[in-house]
This record gives sequence, structure tokens and C-alpha cells, in this order.
Amino acid sequence: MSPEKGRLWPEGFMDDRSAPDAGFPDGRGPGAAGVLGDELTALLHRAVHQAAHRLHAVTAAVYLLTPDGGELRAAMIGGSPPSMLTLPGRMKLDSPYASARALAGQRPAFLAEPDPLAEPESGALAYPYTVASVALEAEGRRFGSLTVLRTEDSGDYGSTDSRELTRIGDRLGVLLAGLHARGATIAPGSLPVLVPVFGTAEPPAAAGEQAAVRGVPGVPGSAGMTLLYALQRLTEMLNRATTMEDVVGVAEFCVVAPMRARALALTSAAEGRLWVLGHSGDSADLVAELHGGALHADTPAARAMRGRALFVPGSAGARAAGRVPDAGPGDPSSGVPGDGGGDGRRAAAYLPLVGSRHVVDLPMTGAAPVVGVCCLSFDGPRTFPPEERAVLTMMAGLLGAAVQRIQLSAARQALTEGMQRRLLPAALPEAPRLPTTARYRPAQAASEAGGDWYDVITMPDDRVMLVVGDVEGHTLESAAVMGQLRTSVAAYATEGHGPAALLDRTDRLLSRMGTELLATCCVVAVDTGTGVAEVALAGHPAPLARLSDGTVRPLWAPANVPLGLHGRTPYRSREHTLPPGTVLVLYSDGVHEPDRDDVGARLGAGGAGADLETLADRLLAGTPGRRDDAALLLARYEGADDSAAPRTARFHVHRRDLRAVREARGFVHECLCEWGLADLSDDLELITSELVTNALVHAGSDVDVRLRASGHRVRLEVRDSDSDPPVPTAYSLTEEGSARAEHGRGLYLVDALAHTWNTSPSGRGKTVWLEMDIPGA
Repeated sequence: MSPEKGRLWPEGFMDDRSAPDAGFPDGRGPGAAGVLGDELTALLHRAVHQAAHRLHAVTAAVYLLTPDGGELRAAMIGGSPPSMLTLPGRMKLDSPYASARALAGQRPAFLAEPDPLAEPESGALAYPYTVASVALEAEGRRFGSLTVLRTEDSGDYGSTDSRELTRIGDRLGVLLAGLHARGATIAPGSLPVLVPVFGTAEPPAAAGEQAAVRGVPGVPGSAGMTLLYALQRLTEMLNRATTMEDVVGVAEFCVVAPMRARALALTSAAEGRLWVLGHSGDSADLVAELHGGALHADTPAARAMRGRALFVPGSAGARAAGRVPDAGPGDPSSGVPGDGGGDGRRAAAYLPLVGSRHVVDLPMTGAAPVVGVCCLSFDGPRTFPPEERAVLTMMAGLLGAAVQRIQLSAARQALTEGMQRRLLPAALPEAPRLPTTARYRPAQAASEAGGDWYDVITMPDDRVMLVVGDVEGHTLESAAVMGQLRTSVAAYATEGHGPAALLDRTDRLLSRMGTELLATCCVVAVDTGTGVAEVALAGHPAPLARLSDGTVRPLWAPANVPLGLHGRTPYRSREHTLPPGTVLVLYSDGVHEPDRDDVGARLGAGGAGADLETLADRLLAGTPGRRDDAALLLARYEGADDSAAPRTARFHVHRRDLRAVREARGFVHECLCEWGLADLSDDLELITSELVTNALVHAGSDVDVRLRASGHRVRLEVRDSDSDPPVPTAYSLTEEGSARAEHGRGLYLVDALAHTWNTSPSGRGKTVWLEMDIPGA
């Protein structure tokens, strides 16, 4: 039965040859504000139904003028998905869309190139529809336009199509004028009304075409609805994606699997080249093709970065869309990977990661940027039906938004963490008889920089000031206040003030900064000549002391109030005497649980004699949560016996100065000979050469080399500003893998020659350290 039979249509659409006025048979007036009235809804429904069927269109729509006449808005869209979802919801009267042009020119407008907002580009169109539109006007009034969409393979609109569309539009204009004369409001609703209008069954797949999502064969609209389900799942899952790995996993589930693609790669542009962000499937060849490709090249991926999607069918015996003439398979400009199936050509899709301009209804200040390209490759040739192209373009827009959001979040996180590291000490100074080490770990959940800091300040006399503080909050203001407080504390300590006087002056300074943030602080001044430690607190946890026998006890002091409360009571301190071998532990709140102080238990669990670096790693590794950033400062008091004092030396290497590696070896050789340890010189020179070279090449920063002989061991430390730990590279049987592994084999020498070695991250980088036994000690 005809879809027109059995329905009650408004009078005037009962017969195509007549157009009598429409009335209100039910006696109701115009619809409420923002909602189409019943009579207006019926008229528009009949019009889009007739236009879609009589012009063999996939979608028909009616655009109506807003009450102020300033723009056109979609009032009703009828058709099948996804074509009906590609129409813009609103447009200005001077926009290049066919709907606006028809109303402005008062004659039918056609758009064979359906993307008027983009420059022409070779390749299959991502918006695969042609458009025809006529104005809706009668009795001297303009109401809007009637628009139809057909797939690009349906042929151009002929004179018969133009006359048929004009006849339907004229009849609708007369009926709208009649409604207006009766007092009805002819205006679009808040949202367009979408109605299903299914045409003929979808065409069968071409011979040799790769099987894809088609829905139920012979059921109109089934393929589009099936594809939209994948689109909806993609939208929902991308909302929860927080890393690039999440985005690639979602794309593999919602794009690669439904489209039966062979591989996927997501790329972004930087410094004039494309860089692969993530990939899945059999993607080795795709990554090799894309990674590092120049944006000015004439490759499909580079052309897609200019804003136009390219679909390469890769069909045998025919020039693929997007290929450059006379370009053979495997040529980068051919758009077809050169390792294809039997004929060496595979289908591929290159989708710009940018939101569709046709579905954005809000006025934008500028064109949406293309943040990258989504590349899909397939096994063998295949075609891309209009439904797939439209849905893939929508999917690329969602992927682009997710990639841009994650990149911006990562850049912001890197900026804040970089600023935080710059506000912490670049390196801790060498203090006689008081070796130190420190750790800083940002909060896992916080997106801003924290306010924790640590510092070691050497005084003019034999005193060393140990400081750990914490400014409340995780904002840029917290980090800025932290930097100011650290500078002021260091300045007051250098002037010779004791811990209590130092906190008094810092509190007064904080009151003049114009901030409402509070800060806690722990200051310990250690006299390395006598072992006396003066402790002053400003609302901060008391430091812990682990004695040489493994006993752990807190160094109690008056709690005082945090900095910033401007209390009238002066800060007070308390002195303690440290036995030789005592390890001091200063820490912030992020090192222990809020409801229980378990740092002491972890400190005593390792027993006595543990290395400071190992002890610091264990204390942070045992931290239960990552809700807050953590600062940790450890120091060992070695006593005042100068005969047992460690011998230390330091050498500095400027960034990129690879010639200084030889000088670093000479520094180690001279120190060991001077200390009577020449037997260790050859091994330590070789290790120094490897570690300094690795730091210069991979960290790209200045490098500090520190040598320390104490007791029965010699300790070598190489410090740089890269927090990533060095990873030994395993040997490989392949030539390519062996070439990569060559850069990581120096650590195997370190592991073979040293008694023990490890890497320790700090606030502004890492320290690779090792220890070797002194022969005969």
C-alpha cells in the first residue's frame, strides 16, 4: 500500500493539482511558544514526505524564519539516518547554504558541491549529498525554504525535479499564508521535529566490495540506524576517556570493529609534521607511513589535515579517489598503501579530527581547528557508501574533540608540573657530615600544581637548615605562594636567623602578600659540629629521628600555628641532641594517611643502616594514596669525628657538552687517586662515561656528578632534570631492534660493575647512583 494511503493529510495536500486553504478543523489555535502547532506540524510533515518521495531524496527539511526575520531555523526534518542529522539547525540569511540562497534569490538553488564552507579538494566527499532548495513565500510574505538532500550518486537535479520541488514549495507557501491569516504563528520551534521518511531499499554492495555494516538487507534505514548506534556508543565512551590510550581503545571498539578496518592510527600535527598519538590493529605499515610525515607533502593524510576527509576505495582497475594521476601503488601520493592485497592496493580513509561545521548551531568566533587525522586501512578494496562516510565524519569530529581535550589537559598538567619542579631546588647542596636526599611526588588526582616544598640551606657556620613546607590548595596561586615562601625562608636562614625567628618573619611576610592561603612548615637547624638540632614547627607534623639501632622517635617541639594566621604569640622552638648515625625525616601530609600517622612504622621497618635513597623510595612506595602531593626530606647525621668524615667532590657538566664526558672521567680519576683509591678508577671512569653520556643525550639538561667516599664504600651520583627513569634495553635478534637496544646497554655495565645501583626521582629530575666496595676496607 502506498505510504500516502490511510493517513489524514491537511486539506490542500489531498491532491497534488490543487492547493486550497487550510483551516483549524479541531478549533485549536497556534502552538505554544517553542513548539509547532498541530496544523503547522501536519502541513510541514506532508510537505517533507512528498518532497522526499517525489524527488527520490534521502532527506527533506523545512526551514522557517525566526520571528525577528534574522535567520533560518530547521522546523521539521524528514528522512532516514544519518543524512537527516547532517543538516544545520540554523543559518544566517547570507550564508552559502542552498536554503538561504533560495530564500534570498527567490528561485530554486542547487548545491552540487555540498560543502560550501570548504575549499575544493580531491577525494571522495565526507558530506556525500547534493542539495536543492526553493523559497516558501505567498501573498507577499516570506516564510522560509524547502530543502531536499540526495546522495551524490543519484545524479543531478533536472528540470523535472526543479518543477516538482517548486510546485510542492508553492503549495506549502499558500497554506502557510492561510494559517498566518487566521492568526497562527509561523515560526520554528525550539528544536526541529524529526520524522522518519524511508525511501526505497538501499542498493546492493558492489562486486568485490568488502563486507561492512549494512543492517537488514532490503529494510530502508536499517544500515543508517545500525551505524548511529556505533556513533552513540562512541559518544558515551569518549566522555569517560581521560588518556590517549582510552581514546584509542574506544575507537577500536566503536570504529575499527564496526567498519571492519584492518588498522587505525590517530595523529596530531606539530612542528610542520604529523606524529602518531596511538594506533591499534595491524598498524605497523600505517604508522611507518604517517609518523613524521611533512604537512606540506601531497599525501592523503597531509591533505586531510587541511580539513577535507579522503576516502580511497582502492578498487582494482580504477583510479582511487584522492589519488594523484599516474601515481602507482605504494607511491605516497597515491593514497593507497603499497603493501595491499593481490593487486597491492588497499582501501583507506583519512578523516580530519575536527567537529562537523554543518551540525554546529551556535555562532563560532572562528573556524574549528584541525587537531589531527584519523587514518583507517582495510584489507583489500572496498567502497564507502554515503551512510558510512557521513557517520565516519561525525565519529572523527567526536574523536577530534576528545584528542584536543586530552592534549590540552596534558599540556596544562605538564605546564603546572614543570612550574612546580622549577620552584623546587635544582639540587641539594653538599653539607659536611650531613648527607641528604629528597623526593617530591605530585598528587595523582590534582590537575594543578601543589604547594609542597623542601629545601636544604647551608649556613655560614657549621649549621645546616632543613625545611619542609606545605601551602594549602592545589592551584597556581598555591604554587606561586610556595615559591615566595621558599625564597623568603632561604633568605632569612642565610642571614643567620634561628628556626623560630625565621618562622616569625615568614609569617609577617605572608600577611603582606595579599593572599588568604595558609601554610605549614617544619624547620630543623642541625649543628654538624655538636649534633644539636633545633626544631620549630608552624602547624606541621614533627620530624622523625631514626637512631643507629633502628629506634624511631619524633623530635617534639611546640606545634605553634600555621603561617598566615598572624597570631600574636611568637613561634617557639626546642633543641634535641642527635647521636651519630641518626636519620632525620621531614615530610608533608601527602606522605601519610590523614587518619593515622604510619610514617614512623615504615621508617623503622627497614632496620638500621639502610641507604638514604633506598629509605626514601620505601617511604614513598608505602604511601597508601595519591590524594595530595608529597614532599620528603631525609638527612643522616654522621657525627663530628673529622677522621671519619666522608670525602666528597662535585663536577658540573653543561647541557649538550658531550666533550665534557672526558673531563668527567678525569675528575673521577684525580679524586680516586687523591683519596688512595686508584684501584677503583678504571671501573668508575667507565661507569661515569656511560651515565654522563646518557644524561646529556636523553635528559637534555645540565648534569651534576658527585663522588663520595665514606666508610667501606665509594658512591657515585649523576643527577639531571629528566624525571623518567633509565630503562635497560634488552638485546634483540632483529637488526632494527638491535639498533634501538644499543642506546640502553650502558646500564648493563653499571649493573655488572657496581655493588648496588638505582635511580631516585626528585622534585626536579632524578639521580642515578651506585656504590662500590673499597678493596680491603
